[in-house]
Amino acid sequence: MANNIEVKELLDAGVHFGHLTRRWDPNMAPYIYMERNGIHIINLYKTAAKIDEASEALKKIAASGRKILFVATKKQAKEIVAEKASKANQPYITERWPGGMLTNFVTIRKAVKKMASIDRMKKDGTFNTLSKKERLQVDRLRAKLEKNLGSISDMTRLPGALFVVDITREHIAVKEAQKLNIPIFAMVDTNSDPRQVQYVIPANDDASKSIDKVMTYVSDAVIEGLSERKASKEAPKKEAPKKEAKADAPAKVEATVEAPVTEAAKQEEE
Repeated sequence: MANNIEVKELLDAGVHFGHLTRRWDPNMAPYIYMERNGIHIINLYKTAAKIDEASEALKKIAASGRKILFVATKKQAKEIVAEKASKANQPYITERWPGGMLTNFVTIRKAVKKMASIDRMKKDGTFNTLSKKERLQVDRLRAKLEKNLGSISDMTRLPGALFVVDITREHIAVKEAQKLNIPIFAMVDTNSDPRQVQYVIPANDDASKSIDKVMTYVSDAVIEGLSERKASKEAPKKEAPKKEAKADAPAKVEATVEAPVTEAAKQEEE
């Protein structure tokens, strides 16, 4: 994976641009290369190494079958994160973070089930028996639930990890994950405290190009992990028919042995 991460690509995407020097967090000092025109410049060699480290860990989590919840509610990250997470078949939150999403997961699951029950009502015809006003209320509730929780409808248990874009903005999500000891992966800019997360990716978390570039590496790693899991599941299925074929082999041998004997018997009869 490390060989695939080109520092030049990160540079072209503007991953190296940090915040104004007066807005920096001193704990980000190890990841800062220099200061230019009052802006901190991130060390992209460290960024590349951290992306590689995070990607390997995410690949293992995906291969184990656990979900990775992607969180990004800022305008420039919403669509990118939704697209990359969907491509990797992972849950994501791009609207407002629902308080207690992790710490009160049972209640969130109830809301998701409510969405499923409304869908069942529409299928079995119960929905049509409601009055016009009730149908309108149910439709509004369904739309609201879909907007906020539709992207996590397949997440039946707590995620194996959290991937966050901008930990300062998503501080509630970070705190909930910390409370439950869920590993946190994050794009961390120069104005944030990297000590809050286990896997830090020092990067510009404001520019859409930067977010897209890092998310591409991350989602590819998750997809790779899912492919490995699928391959390991299919391997035993492929071995089973081979064993059956071996069992059939003696029968074929017997058939070939019997053939000459019957030919010889025919000659004797003649």
